[in-house]
Amino acid sequence: MSATADANPEVYRAPVGTHDVLPPESAAWQAAVARFADRARRFGYGLVVTPVFEHREVFQRVGASTDVVRKEMYEFTDKGGRALALRPEGTAPVVRAFVQHRPAVPWKVWYLAPHFRYERPQKGRYRQHWQLGAEVLGVDDPEADVEVIALAHGFYRDLGLGRVRLLVNSMGDAESRPAYLAALRAYLLDHAPALGDEFRERVEQNPLRVLDAKTPAWQAVLDGAPRLDQHLGPAARDHFAAVQAGLTALGIGFECAPRLVRGFDYYTSTTFEFVSDALDAAQNAIGGGGRYDRLAEDMGGPPTPSIGFGIGIERVLIALAAEGADAGSAAALPALDAFVVDAAGDGVATVVVGELREAGLAADRAYGGRSVKAQWKLADRSGARYAVMLGARAAERGVVGIKDLRAPDAEQSEVPRAELVAWLRRATAITPGPPTTDRPPGAIT
Repeated sequence: MSATADANPEVYRAPVGTHDVLPPESAAWQAAVARFADRARRFGYGLVVTPVFEHREVFQRVGASTDVVRKEMYEFTDKGGRALALRPEGTAPVVRAFVQHRPAVPWKVWYLAPHFRYERPQKGRYRQHWQLGAEVLGVDDPEADVEVIALAHGFYRDLGLGRVRLLVNSMGDAESRPAYLAALRAYLLDHAPALGDEFRERVEQNPLRVLDAKTPAWQAVLDGAPRLDQHLGPAARDHFAAVQAGLTALGIGFECAPRLVRGFDYYTSTTFEFVSDALDAAQNAIGGGGRYDRLAEDMGGPPTPSIGFGIGIERVLIALAAEGADAGSAAALPALDAFVVDAAGDGVATVVVGELREAGLAADRAYGGRSVKAQWKLADRSGARYAVMLGARAAERGVVGIKDLRAPDAEQSEVPRAELVAWLRRATAITPGPPTTDRPPGAIT
């Protein structure tokens, strides 16, 4: 029996918890990234690219009590004996890069990167998932918090999401948090005997981690727990008030969520999360972040107040679909401007397609000597706005055929060959662009 026949077919499938993104669905990804990149550029952020794996200690800084570090991180030892880990989240590598290279502050960067977590795969939550994110390092100012939130908020709006809510909270500062943690731990331990060993274990590891737990049996106790906002010191209270005032000034609606602590131990002061009401409440977060003023110092760098966020691409596209929006039309980049149908077979199609592409037009053609009929079928399936017909007799007259593929009843017309590029540029300039909205800047919901 051949080696091919002996092969385990499961080996040649994507690993559990991963997925392939293929055209045309990938157009929505491409468009989301393009929109985020353009928005980040307009806010003054530059792209940062970090390795997909780091020394394990980099990620242990996100918090030893977090599930990400304790249970979900992909760790391995390389051939040199170094303990490494695949990137489970985006902030720690950016901070490591900052500490290593010491760029001038404020350092404003954005990223697109795959993240890896060994967790139970669910719809929109994969063991390899992709995130967009932005970070601002070196600024201790509530206006920076407002800017970062506004960057993410406008991205959702630009994609056409309408059922998104912004939740905000303050984790307090070094002066106010110890007293709160003591009060919270004492309250939760008083209820631990009735709620079991897992509850007690979580409280002893880090009581903050219990606040955002989804276990139904714990909710009544958590509802009565001491609130972060009731234990803020004057400085933390003023910072949080300034963030709320800035969001209000920009017309960005928000809700204060006293139990919002996010999933990592490095957060301080402002935390925020965007949730989609189109998704199930237990899995409705589509992005979020907060301030992490001590992380750079923990990695050996100077004291560096910082804030950032991460947005899961898969979750965002699922939210679009849940709202009844077609992610392809709501977020996709424009399709082909022209598909060249070659009935002449004299090599001119190669030249024409090349000219169109170099002129900034999106163009494609068929290969392999396909019949004219087969080429027209490919043109129809390509999504192109126009078909360009190259025929031998038309070439003798110096013209090419043009057909509007979005108007099925339209007749084929002729355009002088020398004017084809200019004609298509004019014609595609009036092609409807990405959807716009008449909502004011702050109105997502």
